[in-house]
Amino acid sequence: MGEIRASYLTAAMSAVALLGDPAVAAAWDKPSALTEFSVAGLAGHLAHQLVRVDRLLAAGTTPGTEPIGLLEHYARSPWVEAGLDHEINVGIRRAGEESASAGPAALAAATAELLEHQRATLPAEPVDRVLDLPSGWSLLLDDFLLTRVIELVVHSDDLAASVGVGTPALPSTVVDPVVDLLARLAVHRHGATAVIRTLSRTERAPATISAF
Repeated sequence: MGEIRASYLTAAMSAVALLGDPAVAAAWDKPSALTEFSVAGLAGHLAHQLVRVDRLLAAGTTPGTEPIGLLEHYARSPWVEAGLDHEINVGIRRAGEESASAGPAALAAATAELLEHQRATLPAEPVDRVLDLPSGWSLLLDDFLLTRVIELVVHSDDLAASVGVGTPALPSTVVDPVVDLLARLAVHRHGATAVIRTLSRTERAPATISAF
């Protein structure tokens, strides 16, 4: 099994453990650290990353489809620069609430079940497996999994901060590819000079180099 698949499963296992933390259930109906997200909605959004992987793995791929690269994927994705009130982000929050509608215990159990299923199926997927995304373009499976690792790492931190527990500790095999891709996306969005200054010269750093 490739490194990114193992990294995804590690990040997913950490997310499943966080979803089952009693602190999440205790804060379920409270606002989260993310604007306009409840803790329940944020937990649902975190869990939905595994759902997306499962659905795309189960779907067929159009013969002859050529996948695009990750930088192009993010450049095409309208949510990257959409405001909080944009219909895309409103829809994301609504979907998170719907995913969490059965409650914290049911969400944690369903996500754990998905993880076990993916532990069994991911290693058997060919290295050149292509996934057709609902957005209308395609990615290599391993590239799509890297986008899910980013979502799992970032939103696990959001959820942990929301319920007052420590951010889950993850190995370098998970963290390094996330940092690498976020840095590449920041350079793509803001330019190399802005990123270099932020990392080395605080007196000339721009206000933000956020990748999204």
